Amino acid sequence: MAAAAAAAASEPWPELDLAERERRRELLLTGPGLEQRVREAGGRLPPRLFTLPLLHYLEVSGCGSLREPGPGLAQGLPQLHSLVLRRNALGPGLSPELGPLPALRVLDLSGNALEALPPGQGLGPAEPPGLPQLQSLNLSGNRLRELPADLARCAPRLQTLNLTGNRLDAFPAALFQPGALPLLSELAAADNCLRELSPDIANLASLKTLDLSNNQLSEIPAELADCPKLKEINFRGNRLRDRRLEKMVSGCPPRSVLEYLRAGGRGGARGRGGASGPEKEEGRRKRRERRKRDSGEGEEAADEAGRLLLRVLHVSENPAPLTVRVSPEVKDVRPFIVGAVVRGMNLRPGNALKRFLSSQTKLHEDLCEKRTAATIATHDLRAVRGPLLYTARPPQDLKIMPLGRREVKAKDLVRQLQLEAEEHRKQKRRQTVSGLHRYLHLLDGQERYPCLVDADGDAISFPPITNSEKTKIKKTTCDLFLEVTSAASLQICKAILDALILKMAELNKYTSENKEESPLSDAEADAAAEPAGSAPLVVEQVRVVDQDGQLKVVYPSKTDLALAAAHVTVTR
Repeated sequence: MAAAAAAAASEPWPELDLAERERRRELLLTGPGLEQRVREAGGRLPPRLFTLPLLHYLEVSGCGSLREPGPGLAQGLPQLHSLVLRRNALGPGLSPELGPLPALRVLDLSGNALEALPPGQGLGPAEPPGLPQLQSLNLSGNRLRELPADLARCAPRLQTLNLTGNRLDAFPAALFQPGALPLLSELAAADNCLRELSPDIANLASLKTLDLSNNQLSEIPAELADCPKLKEINFRGNRLRDRRLEKMVSGCPPRSVLEYLRAGGRGGARGRGGASGPEKEEGRRKRRERRKRDSGEGEEAADEAGRLLLRVLHVSENPAPLTVRVSPEVKDVRPFIVGAVVRGMNLRPGNALKRFLSSQTKLHEDLCEKRTAATIATHDLRAVRGPLLYTARPPQDLKIMPLGRREVKAKDLVRQLQLEAEEHRKQKRRQTVSGLHRYLHLLDGQERYPCLVDADGDAISFPPITNSEKTKIKKTTCDLFLEVTSAASLQICKAILDALILKMAELNKYTSENKEESPLSDAEADAAAEPAGSAPLVVEQVRVVDQDGQLKVVYPSKTDLALAAAHVTVTR
């Protein structure tokens, strides 16, 4: 036993050697080799990791052997800004507790097996706060039945809280006390077992986004309308007693839902007796006027007018379907890819293109978890020559023309970006970097880089870093090829592509309804396709096959693009 322990302790960790030698601020531990080393270390991270006090970013992901971080993390990594421990086997608690981590701003514990986070086995102490600077906390995809009652005291500056996909049946009362979380702007707790939402949620003065879809709520408190900054809400998938309200949350914009609650809708506390006399009559009058204005006879006409339309074109209906062939080389690098063709986007007017690119960036930050879960690439279909090959090549053999740059070998591009990042740090006198530089750590330890190659032999995509200038999206682009790649799972790729296509439909509708002047030149205007107007976007299926031509995945299949959104109509 002693010999085995000694052998585990001496197990080589080349990533730690490199980080120590180069005085790195960022460290990513992942891949098949990690599993065995963590198992031999007793399901913990090696103690030597906690002797790198310069670390600002630490990620350990996809390791089914990791059951607890191990003692020494808080003491050994005092400057840690971001800690990502997703898709491991942490649980049922955290022992010892993570905090205090005085500089931590981002904590991602998603996709583990956490059941509870009590004092001593949780996030950190409440007095003094164990995570005083924490801004983003991701606990999604665990088995939590309750939240720590002292969460607000442990992390008083929290801005984003993701609790999606747990087993919560209630929020702790302390979470919504006046002044408890004054900066919280995003709260996501979809796919839980929540039975009640406290009227005290109105005390979240900074709340902008609330997602409580697919729970067991029967009522929405009218006080929700008192949240001064609330803009986005999602209560779909709850069986509300107020049937009108249930229809509204499935098909009406958030503003209409909040107005209904504010006016004393039947499902709110005010509608059950909170208003009386003149106030009650005024509420009735407003509701009558709104019904006349929005729906004439009823609500269905307004719902139909606001629907988004998507038409799916099957491979058999397409005379020239696009195909992606996957080579065996990507199996141990980034094995999953899903693609689709979307026709009918109108990116010409005003800021339409900027809005589209911004939405892609937001998806990268949120659903793609800063490109660690998946990476999106969008291409001008007119510049894409199929069939396409998804493969992996040594850094010295992969050439690409990155967006806004000249053609370069991947090895030299990564080196350029590393030098730029270092120069940026010196100029700004801080450790954070922006742009492509933020994702360089995702390539650490890889002997081959993934790439998507067209029929000309040109690499048009190098995930998770960049795609090519050759297929760059422009204002004149109306037909696009979309790809999502991941090292995690095929389902993640599909879910993100669903979200991207839904966002494209919403943007197209917004563009058609909000006329803006087009800054295109005459030549560009002549080259552009006809505007999409209110016509549906057409989504063409793309097949992904293996080296022998056997089908691996087709998107969208019959089960894709369900979208769980009543305001979207998909025809197949």
